[in-house]
Amino acid sequence: MKKAISIGIQGFSALREQDCFFVDKTNFIKEWWENRDVVTLITRPRRFGKTLNMSMLECFFSNKYANRADLFEGLSIWQEEAYRKLQGSYPVIFLSFAAVKAGNLEDAKTQIKQEIARLYRENRNLMKEDIFGEDERELYYQTTVKMDDVTAQDSLRNLSEWMERYYGKKVIILLDEYDTPMQEAYVQGYWDEFTAFVRSLFNASFKTNPYLERAIMTGITRVSKESIFSDLNNLQVITTTSDLYADCFGFTESEVFHVLDEFGMGDKKDEVKQWYDGFTFGEHKDIYNPWSITNYLDKRKTYPYWASTSSNGLVSRLIRTASADVKEKMEDLLNGREIVVSFDEQIVYNQLDHNENAIWSLLLASGYLKVKHVDYRGITREPWYTLDITNIETLSMFTTMFQDWFQNQDANYGYFMKALINGDLEAMNYYMNKVALATFSYFDVGSGNGSDPEPERFYHGFVLGLIAERAGIYEIRSNRESGFGRYDIMMIPQEREKYPAIIIEFKVCSRMKKETLEEAVQSALDQIVDKNYDAELLSQGIAADRIRHYGFAFEGKRVLIG
Repeated sequence: MKKAISIGIQGFSALREQDCFFVDKTNFIKEWWENRDVVTLITRPRRFGKTLNMSMLECFFSNKYANRADLFEGLSIWQEEAYRKLQGSYPVIFLSFAAVKAGNLEDAKTQIKQEIARLYRENRNLMKEDIFGEDERELYYQTTVKMDDVTAQDSLRNLSEWMERYYGKKVIILLDEYDTPMQEAYVQGYWDEFTAFVRSLFNASFKTNPYLERAIMTGITRVSKESIFSDLNNLQVITTTSDLYADCFGFTESEVFHVLDEFGMGDKKDEVKQWYDGFTFGEHKDIYNPWSITNYLDKRKTYPYWASTSSNGLVSRLIRTASADVKEKMEDLLNGREIVVSFDEQIVYNQLDHNENAIWSLLLASGYLKVKHVDYRGITREPWYTLDITNIETLSMFTTMFQDWFQNQDANYGYFMKALINGDLEAMNYYMNKVALATFSYFDVGSGNGSDPEPERFYHGFVLGLIAERAGIYEIRSNRESGFGRYDIMMIPQEREKYPAIIIEFKVCSRMKKETLEEAVQSALDQIVDKNYDAELLSQGIAADRIRHYGFAFEGKRVLIG
């Protein structure tokens, strides 16, 4: 009989006790234990089973779950006699930073202290035994949400020592979503102060802790070692490009196809593969997102379930304010092409605004892009990654993001698009000026021009918006060679009898020449003809009378189209 689908339960024991749908990942327990790494950091995209796997580890190792063989009976780990004896035999410290999302430094530290104070309350049974010195017992009682920073930074190490005395075994520490507060600290502007606090906490907990048996940290990104792990030389880092634990997070294709058959949906395999397949961990391809598969089984229809669980605010801002090169690569990705880029998998959050290649590392770690191939070049073996959009679901996330850039209530971008295709110049000018007025400053981040917005950023955002708005109807190209030069935008219709081909050239009024908007428009139109930009379209068999030319002239936030 097929299992009940539960949406949102992240606790292993609850899933097993309620006999809910569960894909057996207990092989991870054996694989991790036998690798014998002292501290392991595993990064995976959100909603990829990290929290469930950490809960599974707690249920397996923690002495709180001693004599709970029922949780593991019938699973792969229970076939191993040695591991049956290991279950429920260690003191375990399990905490999560998932809720540490503060707008300022003090609140972030307070939220971490609340999580630590909870651990101390849960382990009050330690106080029953005479394992404390007088000062230690007082320190235990002082470890509350009001503790000072030094006490908080030493708190996990201290708790490890007392648990080791009490149980006679070193502890296992599980830290889930370690990097959630890192991203908040970057976005909210208190990165340096916060990482100094966390660095000391991690050093005491994972480096200079003689009472530590093993530890695992999970998160989405690999925060740079220099930022918070500078003292940890015993750290094993597993990222999305690592082979280790490749099939332990997310569902493999065989697992997905098996459950589709089990739920009487075997005829939906191709559809599910197109929508939700595509994640690659190391050399292991065809990994599916568990959140989307679980929701699909429950609701029995395709929908971007995973893509809809995050605002993607940081990614949106970084792409929106990025250089022309980054936006052109995004255009290639949206048009179904691969890109080749080099970057460091470590993310230095406080350098994201200065090192644009970091955007690719963030998109890869977040699961929005997948690695098709890695080529190591030169004497330094610098990695160059061939990247592609992961699947239809992640494509929908990008599309929605770029459409949202122009969804200001004053912009009327959709009406402009209709006018563009219909050749209605009057309507185009009316709506384009609304779009520019409403969105220009939104794109003009870091231009340094003060009140004089930079059209270049708007232009490239506009192209991405075009692709998102007209996906499936037009192939959008920008800054490509045709004839004797490079056009700004070319729109090639998929249905050539139904829609016209369009070439757009942008011009900014020259202050030196005291050029008018009308003169700049004419200059743009003349350039399309003089440079023979029609050549590419004509070579594809599109008739000259099915090609439209538009010149866009900018003067500040004023736009004229001709």
